[in-house]
Amino acid sequence: MAHEENKAFLRRVPLFTVLSESQLEILAAGTVRRNYPKGRTIVAEGEPSQSLYILLSGRAKVQRSDSEGKEVILAVLMSGEFFGEMSLIDDAPRSASVITLESCDFLAINKENFKAMLSQNAELGMSVMRGLVRRLREADKKIETLALLDVYGRVARVLLDFSENVGGERIVKSKLPRQEIAKMIGASREMVSRVMKGLEIDGYIVSLPEGKLALREKIHSYIS
Repeated sequence: MAHEENKAFLRRVPLFTVLSESQLEILAAGTVRRNYPKGRTIVAEGEPSQSLYILLSGRAKVQRSDSEGKEVILAVLMSGEFFGEMSLIDDAPRSASVITLESCDFLAINKENFKAMLSQNAELGMSVMRGLVRRLREADKKIETLALLDVYGRVARVLLDFSENVGGERIVKSKLPRQEIAKMIGASREMVSRVMKGLEIDGYIVSLPEGKLALREKIHSYIS
């Protein structure tokens, strides 16, 4: 039963739409579904890599730390995204840690099965490459944001990146803790709190129930 459920989940993952039924069968044989609570480290920076992970539900952060314990958030993963492919391809240790921001469901795909599928299916390889290119572009944008924008612009960029179009309005549906924003933009939690308060007082953002935020159009002025 678990095998069939895993195959059904894999079939719905965009990365694997290029696989045949027999290839999905092989991949599912080396796949395990796992649930982790908020705050759990799924993979740790520097560890050897044994699996590719697909996030089925929830959110998780990709994070790096220095020798003094200072942390920076490189990305936030959403449902449908995958991670761990870099280490599987080059056999190097994990380059970052992935930690759940809320309860999450994952599919963990065996390293050998995944690499076998890569060698058998050129389209899968192209899909993985497109994912890597997308992340590289996002990293370039993050570097540009840190280099060219002041702290107000960096906070505005994070809010816009996490917002969705809801009835013509930009809405941040998921609560973003100040500390998490601070780790994304290289600022202190106190500075982020002051910036958020200033944005609200000046009418750039509006607080909604359940920690949601509505972004006003003029917030784009901070990143233009």
